[in-house]
Amino acid sequence: MIRDKSANKKAGKAPARPPKGIIAVAPPSFRRERALIKRGVWPVAGCDEAGRGPLAGPVVAAAVVLDPKRIPKGIDDSKRLTAERREELFEEICATSSFAVAFASPARIDRDNILRASLWALARAVRALPEMPQHVFVDGRDKIDAPCDCDAVIGGDGIVMSIAAASIIAKVTRDRLMSALALDCPGYGFESHKGYAVPEHREALDRLGPSMYHRRFFAPVVAARRKHYPETVAETVEPDLFTVDSEINSGIPATI
Repeated sequence: MIRDKSANKKAGKAPARPPKGIIAVAPPSFRRERALIKRGVWPVAGCDEAGRGPLAGPVVAAAVVLDPKRIPKGIDDSKRLTAERREELFEEICATSSFAVAFASPARIDRDNILRASLWALARAVRALPEMPQHVFVDGRDKIDAPCDCDAVIGGDGIVMSIAAASIIAKVTRDRLMSALALDCPGYGFESHKGYAVPEHREALDRLGPSMYHRRFFAPVVAARRKHYPETVAETVEPDLFTVDSEINSGIPATI
């Protein structure tokens, strides 16, 4: 059937277009996973992390194997979703998928640097899955040390559906954890900013000094240590590869 392109004009309807000034962004797809499944490769996992940039708290990594027959609708990069929608999808993904999380503590971040600690946590999450995948997609440019084939996908949380699902699990898990840490360590506002370097957090850090949950060698924390605990600033560590200014219980199988 050949469509009459003038039909809309005759009906007085203009072709649907995104509102002016808004760029339409395609949601993640299951295309890459499905291509592997057709070749007999299964399970296929996606993994992502949350919490590289904050001054406090762990990095949380998640690995997810979506059920091709029960993929929740609306899965997207966690950064594109509201907190309420992330919570809803978190529950749906947990109910329909195979998944696991892993944590890289502030101490590990201090020792290894944020990049290595993140990659370590991602690998641990994959290894913690109930069944080892035959292939894993990981968000970013770096592959992980997993006993299966691995593809690193830059911007993967907005491209590959399994990675997007993992980004939601990691983000919600970490947000819940930081809210719990706020009860144990009041005054810093962890429940609102989740440890990121917002002005409110920097002010509390300068006023109170670092807590046990802060990453000791991130620049604003070093400055606060210099003010409150000058005797500890002489400690040395391999320089971190990330700067801050660049940018509980959840019932999840976890490894630390």
